[in-house]
Amino acid sequence: MLIQLFYNQTLYKLFSLNKMTDTYYQQVVLRYQLYNSLFLLLPFEDINKTGTLLPLFTKVCEEGFQNGKKPDEVIQRFFDDYMPEDNHHVQLKQLFQFIQYIERQIVLFDSIEDASFEQIRNLTGRGSLNELSTKIRANDKKAELKALIQKVSIRVVLTAHPTQFYPGEVLGIITDLDQAIKKGEISDVDILLRQLGKTPFIKKLKPSPYDEAVSLIWYLENIFYKAMPELVKEILSLSEMSLDEWGNEDLISIGFWPGGDRDGNPFVSPEITIQVADKLKNTILKCYYRDLRIIKRRLTFKGVSPLVSEIEQKIYNGAYGNGKNTYKNADELHQDLVNISTILKEVHNGLFLNLIEEFILKVRIFGFCLAKLDIRQQNKKHHLALQQMSLKDKSLKSKTYSSLKEDERIEYLLKTKSFHFAEEDAEANDFVETIKSLKEIQSKNGEIACNRYIISNATSVSDILEVFTLGRFVFEHPEHIPIDVIPLFESVDDLDNAAQVMEKLYQIKEYRAHLKHRNGKQIIMLGFSDGTKDGGYLKANWGIFKAKEALTNISKQYGIDVVFFDGRGGPPGRGGGNTYEFYASQGETIASTEFQLTIQGQTISSNYGKTASCKYNLEQLFCALIDNQLFRKESLRLSTKDRELIEKLSDAAYQKYLKLKKHKAFVPYLENATPLRWFGDTNIGSRPAKRNQKDKLVFEDLRAIPFVGSWAQMKQNIPGYFGIGTAIEEIEDKKMKKDLMNLCEKSAFVQTLFSNSTQSLAKCNFSLSSWLIENKDFADFYQVLVDEFERSKKNILEVMQQDELMEDFPASKASVMLREKIVLPLVAIQQFALQMLNTQETKESERHTYEKLTLRCMFGIINAARNSA
Repeated sequence: MLIQLFYNQTLYKLFSLNKMTDTYYQQVVLRYQLYNSLFLLLPFEDINKTGTLLPLFTKVCEEGFQNGKKPDEVIQRFFDDYMPEDNHHVQLKQLFQFIQYIERQIVLFDSIEDASFEQIRNLTGRGSLNELSTKIRANDKKAELKALIQKVSIRVVLTAHPTQFYPGEVLGIITDLDQAIKKGEISDVDILLRQLGKTPFIKKLKPSPYDEAVSLIWYLENIFYKAMPELVKEILSLSEMSLDEWGNEDLISIGFWPGGDRDGNPFVSPEITIQVADKLKNTILKCYYRDLRIIKRRLTFKGVSPLVSEIEQKIYNGAYGNGKNTYKNADELHQDLVNISTILKEVHNGLFLNLIEEFILKVRIFGFCLAKLDIRQQNKKHHLALQQMSLKDKSLKSKTYSSLKEDERIEYLLKTKSFHFAEEDAEANDFVETIKSLKEIQSKNGEIACNRYIISNATSVSDILEVFTLGRFVFEHPEHIPIDVIPLFESVDDLDNAAQVMEKLYQIKEYRAHLKHRNGKQIIMLGFSDGTKDGGYLKANWGIFKAKEALTNISKQYGIDVVFFDGRGGPPGRGGGNTYEFYASQGETIASTEFQLTIQGQTISSNYGKTASCKYNLEQLFCALIDNQLFRKESLRLSTKDRELIEKLSDAAYQKYLKLKKHKAFVPYLENATPLRWFGDTNIGSRPAKRNQKDKLVFEDLRAIPFVGSWAQMKQNIPGYFGIGTAIEEIEDKKMKKDLMNLCEKSAFVQTLFSNSTQSLAKCNFSLSSWLIENKDFADFYQVLVDEFERSKKNILEVMQQDELMEDFPASKASVMLREKIVLPLVAIQQFALQMLNTQETKESERHTYEKLTLRCMFGIINAARNSA
């Protein structure tokens, strides 16, 4: 009891008692304290011992790291004080039991936060429909809003980049736990925690790409299917627009990458892409069927009941039957529903009309595909395919595709009428079959079901024309291929050159004719993750901002509507952070009638995993879009002087980051001092941790998730801030420093950049990895990291004129602080294991145990962060 009292008092000290954090304390912290005591009833071996020792272990860790102790010293101090009689094997076993216990604590904490979502979030504040409505009325903008709703669009794309470790069974328990906590049913919480204790957290086998798709389809079926229509209904009500008036089904839509994202995943095939598309269609038909069963119980009127029964039978045949006597497309279903609504209005005084209108709304939003499947592949795969094809092309004579210069490639791609290749030409066959899979999916599920092809690492016009040309070859009407060809610009150089590439593309008459058939719209994807990995946080964000401006300008010159698709991850180092603030900070120099962005891993479950949070985050995106269109502020405009200042900062931060990347210890540090090499053993995703499966780690082949995730595991978060501290420090002129402070105060873009960095800094704790300062291979490199952390924290706070990190987001800060406290023992254990693995004195017989400790800690550390990669 004394131990628990100490723990509770420590938690309370974490929070300042302003209104928001006091609410957070009441709703989350107190409830966590209450339910945390139930863990002593978990069906684990020596559970009372583990539950008693864990608070003591946490206290030893806190005090030890505060006093500059190394992980092995901290762990040994705990063993000496509280387990002196036990041998080393028993002591290490206790560490594993701590891990098992803390994993469940993290689940409990997540569930409590989710259950308290409406209480701890200001649902009517900034970025809400309520705030937007007030501004619309005050500025007499209702007519403009009504017009905008007919053309603006939000597209949230769920990706195949898994960083969520929970198996499906655990996710189901979390959902039930959330409901039990909301109702305050302690007995239900108790039994669910016991179930959690008996349910494995670790997946024994890697999922297939299809398994990944099925996992994410759960969110589509159970969360988005409910949240999206509710939000669209509220938006139409806000604009006083009827369902009949509304003609923009793309207002809010969902994209989908699992099963279609082929970039580096050797297990994705055209067959799997088709299977996933079939699963998406089947799932939406089952959703419709469940709704129709409810509607049928109410629409029992003469002239209506038989029509409802006929619709129900057709949907049943499509979802559960042999596919005969069913709807060919969603338009047919929509027309039958409209006919019923007409009869209800004209004959039955509109009784239960709301049921049919709500169902019509769902059909218009989701069609027959639930989510729109994207295809993605890297440009190198296309080059290999074209090289194989060119070997059979006699018109090239002695040349091959690879030997052609860029202008020659463009000419070849535009003139060629057919392709020839052999069965053994794997890349060529795969490329053609992938395009054919789009064609097949469109024939079954409608064009919107799969009509986008994204080219990773796009660097040239020929990269784009390769997909365009093959699309013309596969589809019957080469002058009108029903595919949006989307280049993905990622590296610093590619972002700088993006506008030049697109201008040259726009000058090609065949491609302009294609865009005319695509409603004059060109979608361009910009990669935050690889951009940050390549150039650092500030350079990537400023580079993307400038690229968007240049691409907006050049597209306008050619009469083309450009749409930007942001490849964003969870943490700031991958383009994450506060989404509303990011999009609301874009000024009039950037095209912004449509927002498209990726949502992945833990960000799906944490931000979109419950109906309330899903609706809230979609609402934030929509309001940022409308705010950008109707209420653009003068502060969003950057003057020439502002740009020069940001450019100076960006260049200085880039040079600092480049110097870090060129350090001889950079790759060895990632490979040996961090948990990077264990990401492939976590069994959370089907794809490998790097693109090229060479034995030697090459930085360029490293994927963004393990790269960013490794820094997060170390509590160092380098991609989220590194170089900013030095960049600010290099502004020696006091007037310029004052200009930067003023710019941060007035510019939403700069303010958001720095604010998101404070999230990364707030999750850092270099005292945990201080053992590296004595490692002869990494000491110098590690000191560079520590110095830049201290420098960035000091200088960013000074520029933002704040005393503490994240002080402008008190509720989020409270969540971060408590999560870091819960996860501290896990990080300490992992650092201890890494230290032992980097110590020559460690016996070979013990290395497996330390490797297992490292891997087991990864699960809890990532799950606790909720946006670590």
